[in-house]
Amino acid sequence: MNYHNFEIALQEVPGEISLCFSISGCPLRCEGCHSPFLWNAKSGTPLTVEGCNKILNKYKGFATCVLFMGGEWHEKELIQLLKIAKKNNYKTCLYTGEEHISKVLIKELTWLKTGSWNPKLGGLNSATTNQKFIEIKTQKLLNHLFIKN
Repeated sequence: MNYHNFEIALQEVPGEISLCFSISGCPLRCEGCHSPFLWNAKSGTPLTVEGCNKILNKYKGFATCVLFMGGEWHEKELIQLLKIAKKNNYKTCLYTGEEHISKVLIKELTWLKTGSWNPKLGGLNSATTNQKFIEIKTQKLLNHLFIKN
């Protein structure tokens, strides 16, 4: 599993400072995708357990969440990294363009964003979006946190 880039994200998970990994190899190829460079599975750098641990340790006490932009197509590897994040007291989130993911993967998440990008409907900051941002424990839909008054 490769990641194309890593960044500190402040808006993708409301109220959290997230360590965000953009995973390469997205099979969805949504029309209007803002990150088509992520379609190539060979781009980026391998995301190893050691590399992930190094980043988690570096930001311990500063960041509160580990966010994966995709990666559900590498379920076994993603679950392993999510478990490591949880073991290090991070909350976890997955952004996927899929409508549904496996229960085994959901078990490792604090939040889940589902739904493919549809430029006519907009993203999470749009009242007409097809996307959903869900708190797993309560099953609450939290899209309202992204919409500005």
